[in-house]
Amino acid sequence: MQGKIVKLLFNAQDYVSGQQMSESLGVSRQAVNKAVNSLKEKGFKIKSVTRKGYLLENLPKYLCEEAINCYLNTKLIGKELKILDSVSSTNDYLKKLADEGAEAGTVVLAREQTAGKGRLGRKWQGSKDNGIALSLLLRPDLSPNEISSITPLTGLAMCRAINDFCMVDSRIKWPNDIIIGKKKLVGILTEMSAEFDRVEYTVTGIGINVGQSVFPEEIAHKATSILLETGRHIDQNKFVATILNYLEQELILNHYSLGGQAAADYQKLCATIGRQVTFSRGKRNISGMAVSVNNSGELDVMLSNGTIATVNSGDVTVQGIY
Repeated sequence: MQGKIVKLLFNAQDYVSGQQMSESLGVSRQAVNKAVNSLKEKGFKIKSVTRKGYLLENLPKYLCEEAINCYLNTKLIGKELKILDSVSSTNDYLKKLADEGAEAGTVVLAREQTAGKGRLGRKWQGSKDNGIALSLLLRPDLSPNEISSITPLTGLAMCRAINDFCMVDSRIKWPNDIIIGKKKLVGILTEMSAEFDRVEYTVTGIGINVGQSVFPEEIAHKATSILLETGRHIDQNKFVATILNYLEQELILNHYSLGGQAAADYQKLCATIGRQVTFSRGKRNISGMAVSVNNSGELDVMLSNGTIATVNSGDVTVQGIY
């Protein structure tokens, strides 16, 4: 009921009377008043005036389900939202929910992640309310070799959401980072549970640097945040809703396929293309020019002899970035 009250007040141009809300929600005036008081305790600034009703003045600054839903425009992604005060890893938490039968589109967010992880087992940690840790559960009707587009489509959605909301020029560093200039802003990690011929579920984790003003010395040369790039603190709830809206557009509406317009959009936003890259094959390091990302999300690299090598995983060093 609290979510419905927030939406009523959010969409209203003026005060909404307790009687109006009572009739609209089919509950007593006392229940409405109790719910409004609970929302105030959560950080919603709601003005109450006798014989006029209630007026929503401000939403909470911290991550809040009811606030996100005010801006959300999706059918699947974010239909079920769970926001945690602190968690070791949103991916691990959501995988447990998935094993227990959580529905596709479930999203877990955390105000603090104490033991997040990136590709190749790297650790990722954000301080409370300075970063956004988000994990998305999907249950695509695909075989394991058909889900390779999920990470690049997620990267495309993130890049578009960031550029739209923050008015910056972020780019994709293949395969799973979003950068501004030469510094990392976002990391993406997709994990899968599957049988031989079918995917049970995927969990995609997204870590975003939002409010950090400084970084530890060892990563300061290659990390940035929205605050550092824009000079302002953003509305995290509205930002998360923007991200979820774009994720639905790129993942669901494209049927998990990096083809057509999505492929063209990805190529335009990929900072790796056109740069010298180095990757590993067995015990050898190989260098070449990144020329494209194919419809499976793999990186095509032209070698010095003119042949094309396809890279689908592993560490790739990009000249001029990191």
